[in-house]
Amino acid sequence: MKMQWPRKRLGEVCEVINGGTPKTGVPEYWDGKHRWITPAEMGKRLSPYVANTERKITDLGLCNSSAQMLPLHSVILSSRAPIGHLVINTEPMATNQGCKGLIPGRQLNNRFLYYYLSSIVDLLNSLGTGATFKELSGGKLKEVTIPVPPLAEQQRIVDLLDEAFAGLATAKANGEKNLQNARALFESHLQSVLRSKKWKWRTLGDLCDGVEYGSSAKSKKEGKVPVLRMGNIQDGRLDWENLVYTNDKDEIQKYLLNHNDVLFNRTNSPELVGKTAIYKSEMPAIFAGYLIRIVRNEGLLDADFLNYFLNSQIAFDYGKTVVISSVNQANINGTKLKGYPIPAPSLAEQKAIVAELDALSEETKRLTSLYERKLAALEALKKSLLHQAFAGGF
Repeated sequence: MKMQWPRKRLGEVCEVINGGTPKTGVPEYWDGKHRWITPAEMGKRLSPYVANTERKITDLGLCNSSAQMLPLHSVILSSRAPIGHLVINTEPMATNQGCKGLIPGRQLNNRFLYYYLSSIVDLLNSLGTGATFKELSGGKLKEVTIPVPPLAEQQRIVDLLDEAFAGLATAKANGEKNLQNARALFESHLQSVLRSKKWKWRTLGDLCDGVEYGSSAKSKKEGKVPVLRMGNIQDGRLDWENLVYTNDKDEIQKYLLNHNDVLFNRTNSPELVGKTAIYKSEMPAIFAGYLIRIVRNEGLLDADFLNYFLNSQIAFDYGKTVVISSVNQANINGTKLKGYPIPAPSLAEQKAIVAELDALSEETKRLTSLYERKLAALEALKKSLLHQAFAGGF
């Protein structure tokens, strides 16, 4: 039989403290002795505990903002952008306005509070309001109820969850490592094939008849023919979600893709510029201006071989040497692209390499899917444990 624990409002068993941010343009408010945390920083934490922060504020910063110092072992909740990150501070610290500090009263174990809030993140999000992003107010947070069993029972639940979550954390770390290893194995094999001393290296311009920039015309939300953009290039293939369209006959005739066209992303953020995908006639489509179509000499260069090469670390590393960068944007133009050095085995050898890489890619995808399912199952188990704990049947 499940125990029916009394429930109380958080405002009855916790002190809820709002955060605040000193003016960023005042040097006297920053780089002081008081730790100060934000939702973005909380989201980077792998452990529930936080002892230090990326930024600190001064006494003046505290006095001239709504930020307040939280004592040791408070529970800190991000209350906007996003709602639901949680940490426990092991040093006194303040927060920005996107956080709420909860100081448990004598009736409440701080770890019990932390775990309970972790179990109701969906509820907390449903209570948020706002058009641009949701924010959970202190008033609404105080009205949320929490089961309050005796402290000894709270400690028993915390001990059980600590032990279970430690095991889940180990299993998750192993799963993530296996996932990384599967992807690294493919890249390692790809590089060893491409770097073989058997191949003569040439420039991409030697193996193609030119490069073509995509359409600069404005696209529409609806229309006859999709216009592929840089966001549609994902992991060497085309993602047919979030499409825009055109009805312009001249644009369609000029930029219509042909089977096995290889598209290179010439302008993007520094870490994504140069990503490449291959068109396999999934549906008629044209391509937008931030993409380049590589017009191969089909007697010298296999499309899939080229796609594998341009998505390899070898090609990305070379791209870093020729990229033109500005604020948050990088560009590799068609001239630079034609200068890429590329191994040039015979066409028959290229096709044999592609067949080998395709087989390894399928196995990598199978392993990736397996490990991703295991990680999802671990996350589901975590939620199930939290639900059981606070439903009184743990």
